[in-house]
Order: sequence, then C-alpha cells, then structure tokens
Amino acid sequence: MLLHNQISIALHTPLIPIKPTLKHHSKNTAVFAQQRNAPPAATNFSISDESLSSRGFTIHRTIDNLDVDQLNTVFVAVGFPRRDTGKIRLALEHTDALLWVEYEKTKRPVAFARATGDGVFNSIIWDVVVDPSFQGIGLGKAVMERLITALLQKGITNIVLYSEPRVLGFYRPMGFVADPDGIRGMVYSRKQKKKK
Repeated sequence: MLLHNQISIALHTPLIPIKPTLKHHSKNTAVFAQQRNAPPAATNFSISDESLSSRGFTIHRTIDNLDVDQLNTVFVAVGFPRRDTGKIRLALEHTDALLWVEYEKTKRPVAFARATGDGVFNSIIWDVVVDPSFQGIGLGKAVMERLITALLQKGITNIVLYSEPRVLGFYRPMGFVADPDGIRGMVYSRKQKKKK
C-alpha cells in the first residue's frame, strides 16, 4: 500500500470497551507503503493523548512496564499463534519504534504496533493488534497514527506493512494504498512445491 495522505477523523463516541467479535484466521498479505506528504502534527491525531488518558488509557513508546505475557494474550485473542515470550522480548529489543496502549484499570496492554527497519530509509510495521474487547473505539488508529508519525519524524519514508486482506480498509483512510506503481511484495516461503 502506498501511504499517500493523512486523513484524521474526530472521534465523537466515548472510548468504551466493546464485546469481542468472531475471530477470523485469514492469511496475511504483504502491503507496500511510502509517504509522500509531510507527517501529521500531533494535534491532528484523531484521538489526543489527553483524550485517551481521560478515558483510562495510557500511551507508551518503550517496552518498559510492558507485560509480554499479556501482550501474547492479545496476540492470541486476535488470531496470532501463541509465541515464545523470550522470542517476543528479543524481537522487541530489536524494534526501532513501538507504541502500546495500557488500560489503566487492568494495567494490561490493549493495543500495540511496532516497526523495524534500517533506521534511515525503510521500515516495516508489524503486529498491529487491538484486544477484541477494545476494538472499534479508535485505539488501532491512535497507535498507527503515532507510529507512522514517529517513523516520518526520523525521516523514514518507505513504510511497508503486512495485513490480513479483511482489514486493508482500516489502513486506507490513513493514507495507505495497495500495489503502488505496480510494485508487489513477496515473502519467502519454505514450503516446497510438490513434484508431479
């Protein structure tokens, strides 16, 4: 997807946890993105840090105080396979930028996204998740807007992400488009072709 324009929509509904919905287990799609416009100002976020705080949420930008076991629970809740927590910690230590949202009442992560890359030109966004009990209230967009802004402020303009096809529409209003200029992503697969 090509990151083209930043679109911010004001949230007019209160941030109230929503009941979980049916989980879908479709395959991920590689999506390409590139920023061509200036990053949004912090005041253009669809939900301000102050608004999140007033609703009982705290934004974190480091792995300090992140309960990796609870994060793993969120991963599983959205359909990711359970991961080894030691490997999650190692991946987080090698992450260039991350954001997570803590629900203050439970002190647990409820939204998360991270990015890795070369720190100069390219970055890949990974593990964009929102606990199903908190989906639909703007937390995913809040995390993505801030993560994209952090990458752009570092001068990184080539941003790639992986997404399930059913949620590509979530990324489009943030400026992402699929297959810019005919460019397609490829993913290495160890699956062997069957011999005929």
